[in-house]
Amino acid sequence: MSQLILNIALSSFLVIGQSDERLFVASPLTMPNEFTAGIEGPACDRDGNVFAVNFAKQGTIGRVTPEGKGNVFLKLPGDSVGNGIRFDREGFMFIADYVNHNVLRVDLQTKAITTFAHHDDMNQPNDLAIGPDGTLYASDPNWGNGTGQLWRIDRDGTVTKLAGEMGTTNGIEVSPNGKTLYVNESKQLNVWAFEIADDKSLINKRLLKKFDDHGFDGMRCDVDGNLYITRYGKGTVVKLSPTGEILEEIDVLGLQPSNICFGGPDGRTAYVTEVEHTRLVQFRVNRPGLAWQRWQDQP
Repeated sequence: MSQLILNIALSSFLVIGQSDERLFVASPLTMPNEFTAGIEGPACDRDGNVFAVNFAKQGTIGRVTPEGKGNVFLKLPGDSVGNGIRFDREGFMFIADYVNHNVLRVDLQTKAITTFAHHDDMNQPNDLAIGPDGTLYASDPNWGNGTGQLWRIDRDGTVTKLAGEMGTTNGIEVSPNGKTLYVNESKQLNVWAFEIADDKSLINKRLLKKFDDHGFDGMRCDVDGNLYITRYGKGTVVKLSPTGEILEEIDVLGLQPSNICFGGPDGRTAYVTEVEHTRLVQFRVNRPGLAWQRWQDQP
């Protein structure tokens, strides 16, 4: 009888320990200076590895395991330098090459790199988002002028300008149902929401949230449609509800978080590229990231 009581107590302790997991508390994943100051664009593959640009030197793509071990996965061609990274449902990697106005596509098996999309009128494709149908969306800031554009890249590589005459468009994301495109403006401190029409144009632009200070960079959705937005200059990630309510704000151990993605075995680990110490940091969240959930939906 006493052994049974002990076993019940131990089981209760384990359950309580799991439920008491520390959420929204950041810790380093990689050592400082493994990346350059251009660290950006994180995205997780199906196996949970984190890919981010500019590992060890500019123009590279780094791969970091969930345990924090990193290496150079590939070198981009010529003078190309990456920024945002996304994966499609087939596992191809897409990279915004801001130097050459390209979106590159990488076959992860062969590491072959091709130019998937190009447009001379792009300022610099910056961050990427992908809808449930595989359509890519790119933010396109002109930092010197404080302006920006938005582009759509269809699955055949066709490039269409969706919006111009915006502020410095930066972080970009598609809602879980594929019907809303979110984009933030780093200098103007706005987070906008557009409805994606049936013909994939953008309509019904509305202001989701305006902040009073500090800048923005990348942002990603969780499965409930909450936005996690990096606050560049403030050193935090803010969790914003689909109605614009601030739900959490997480200290990410450096003043210059540039972007964010989700992974881990349950999709509840957020990975942040952090420029001040040129490293990746991580923290646990309460709900899985949207990109992780899409991996689970794959055969």
